[in-house]
Amino acid sequence: MKICYIIALHAEAGPLIEHYGMKEVKDFFSPLPCELYKADGELYVVLTGRDRERDLIGCEAACVATMAAIQQLKPDLIISSGTCGGLKRYGGETGKVYISSGVIFHDRRIPDDNAWGTQSLGNYPIWEGAKALYEELKSEGINIGYEKVSTGSSFTLTKEDEAVIEEHGGRLIDMEGAAVAFVCSLYKVPIMLVKVISNLCDEDDGDIAAFFDNLHTASENLLKVNAKIVYSLECRVERQW
Repeated sequence: MKICYIIALHAEAGPLIEHYGMKEVKDFFSPLPCELYKADGELYVVLTGRDRERDLIGCEAACVATMAAIQQLKPDLIISSGTCGGLKRYGGETGKVYISSGVIFHDRRIPDDNAWGTQSLGNYPIWEGAKALYEELKSEGINIGYEKVSTGSSFTLTKEDEAVIEEHGGRLIDMEGAAVAFVCSLYKVPIMLVKVISNLCDEDDGDIAAFFDNLHTASENLLKVNAKIVYSLECRVERQW
C-alpha cells in the first residue's frame, strides 16, 4: 500500500521523518513549494512547504500539496496528520491523539441557500478502514480518540464558527483537514485524518503561546500513533486483510 502523509509543519513531520529515516527528494514538485520525503518502500511525507521562512499553513497550501501528491505519487491512501485544537468541555486533552470520524468546514457560511450551504460545509467521506484502526489501537491500550475534525482558515474562532462546530458535532479544530479531504474526494482517493491536540480552544482562547508550548510533546505523541498505524496498514496488505 502506497501511503502518503500530508503535513503542514516541519515540527509535526520531523519525528515521523526521523523515525523512518526518510530522505528529501529535492525539487520533486518544483516550481511548487511542496516538499517530498520518502522512506524505503512506499511511505511518503509531503510537506506544504515554506514562504517567508514560515511553514505554509491553511487550506490553500493543503489543497496544492494534496493535488500535487495525488497527481505525481498516485497514493492508495492519504493521511492528513498534524496538530489541532481541542475542546475541554467535551473531554479534549492536550497531547491526546485522535483518528477522525468525519471532517467539515466551519467558516464557509452561505445563508439561505441549501445547495451552497451543503457544499460549503463539505462533510467529506473518510476511509472506511479508519474506525477499525481506531478500535485496534484502542484495544492495545493506546490513549486514542475517535472524533470529527472541523476545519477553518483562522487560528481563532468566531461565534459563528463555534455555532457551526457545535451544530455539526466538531470536536477537533484544524486548518487543513477538510481541504485535504476535498481534493481527495475529487480524485476518489481514500483519506483518513490523524490529529493530536496541541491547545484547548475553549480554555486557551486563541493563545498561540500554548500551542508552541505543547508542540514538541504533541508531535512526539503523534509519531507513536502514526508508527502504529503504518505498521498495521503494512500488515493488512501483507496478510491480504
